[in-house]
Amino acid sequence: MKKSPHIIHIPVMGTGFSIDSAIRVAHFGISTVISIIDDLLVEKIRKHYCNEYSLPYSVIPRWAEDGRAKRISAYLEMVKVIVEKNFKAVQALPFFEQNDKEKYFKMLPENNLLRIEWQKLLKMDPSELRDKKAVELSSQMSPGSIDVNIMAKVDRMNTDKNGNPLSEIYSDARSALRGYASTSLESSIIFSAGINQGLYSYMTEFKDFYRDASGKIKKKIILKVSDFRSALIQGKFLAKKGLEVHEFRIESGLNCGGHAFASNGELLPVLLKEIREKRNQLSVSFRPLIEKYYEKMGWGFPQIVNTHEPLITVQGGIGTTGEIDRLVKDFGMDQVGIASPFLLVPEATCVDEPTRLKLIGAGEDDLYLSGASPLGVPFNNLRNSESQLWTEENYVSGKPGSPCPKGFLKSNTEFTEDQICTASCDYQGAKIDEVDTLTADESARKTQHEKVILKTCLCDHLGNGALLELGVARKDELPTAICPGQNTAWFNRDYSLLEMTDHFYGRTASLVDAVRPHMFAKEIQMYVDYFSDLVEDSDGSNRTLKTLQSFYDNMIDGLEYCLEISGAKPYIDENLDSINEWVDIERKRLTQIYKSIKFEPQLA
Repeated sequence: MKKSPHIIHIPVMGTGFSIDSAIRVAHFGISTVISIIDDLLVEKIRKHYCNEYSLPYSVIPRWAEDGRAKRISAYLEMVKVIVEKNFKAVQALPFFEQNDKEKYFKMLPENNLLRIEWQKLLKMDPSELRDKKAVELSSQMSPGSIDVNIMAKVDRMNTDKNGNPLSEIYSDARSALRGYASTSLESSIIFSAGINQGLYSYMTEFKDFYRDASGKIKKKIILKVSDFRSALIQGKFLAKKGLEVHEFRIESGLNCGGHAFASNGELLPVLLKEIREKRNQLSVSFRPLIEKYYEKMGWGFPQIVNTHEPLITVQGGIGTTGEIDRLVKDFGMDQVGIASPFLLVPEATCVDEPTRLKLIGAGEDDLYLSGASPLGVPFNNLRNSESQLWTEENYVSGKPGSPCPKGFLKSNTEFTEDQICTASCDYQGAKIDEVDTLTADESARKTQHEKVILKTCLCDHLGNGALLELGVARKDELPTAICPGQNTAWFNRDYSLLEMTDHFYGRTASLVDAVRPHMFAKEIQMYVDYFSDLVEDSDGSNRTLKTLQSFYDNMIDGLEYCLEISGAKPYIDENLDSINEWVDIERKRLTQIYKSIKFEPQLA
């Protein structure tokens, strides 16, 4: 797997929006991430693309032995075949013409050596030397990586078709891991949403995650982490098993798409500063543990490990080329992930047209942090999505909840012995009955009902848009959900892939309004909003009050550091002035909220 020629990559988006992004853009050298949580969805998408590319297709039934892993493997192998076919077609195209080969090179970053050599080629007169250089440039082209994502904590234990419990190796996460590990892909697997020690330990069963005799790792490990401490802890856990982390992927706790895992008031710039200052400690801590494992296993220790340094990348709310420059040049990030803006690039993502039109018309108030996820984690949502409207209509018709056709997020045993999902008909019907029995006040009952039906069927609805967009299903059959970051509000039409890459690489006038607040400023507002909710929901316990105090202290420190950043010279299209303005406004609001807290005497 060659190093990506791009500074940006397209992270995972829901279960469906980036499911075929590799097929759409990998031949242009852009790396993407596929969610492999929904094996039933990937099976339907596999059938579609096998038909489109005239590839052999044989259905893998839902209850086939180890069917989940087999469906995931089959899909990823198909994607690899299509990507290789598309890439070779681009690679074989001639230079000096307006075609996809020209597009490949035009989209590379300005300082990319391959792009620089291409520009030199264009200035050469026809000659044998020019022909030789053209052949060399073609050979140096490479497709984007076909990476995959597993939410580590979404790891339901499964049963066979008769309801008999299966071994833990057939759990959702382990099956997905096995499905990926069984492929011929040379790419990366991204683990998100926390540590799963059993899952991590299961990786030791697959040699592709280790270095071979030449020192090469066929399948690389990427961890999405919140901070330096998390990177160190998880990296050490893996290193004790001889497993190396290829990349630590840092994401803003709130200024992102999908599920939002808020920090305790620690703002992204503060977290990045710590990682920049301590990143050398990571590899130094991991190497002796990796070497010890190789010795225990009787393997030769590849000396390349002694020079390996994990990449550090960042994502969440990035909107301009200036913000990329800030992250790369000032914080030392190796790459950045750009997600939500690509939801408006039909060439890159699989979003059904009605949902994309809603995104185009969405303002900041329409993009919000919701309680829609059955995981109980804040979830970035689009107001009045088809999923929300469908859920509300079911409630009004007296049939609250979803039939739960997939069940990936089952975790609740409040009313049943077996786990069920809080978005399901079974749960919401029982919960509403309980509320009606225990709550006499009509207004209070309505409020409680609204909290119950907030939970929506993300397992199904997040993948439905892909089925609609590809024509696999009809609109009247499927409600759709989407999980954009609030940054999407500043992008207000469909964009071409070239337009979007030109925007983020600073080659054209900015696609967003100059008044758009800096990503660091927006994150401040979101964290103050979050703190307000924490205070409102506080139970007044000593433990909760200590958490609120810590959150406030971290926010104050973060605001001071953001002011330091705002005093620097701005990069092109970087609205640093907005940081000053938003710090002033949000610090006052933060202080007012903090003063409303009724602290115990010992915490005053």
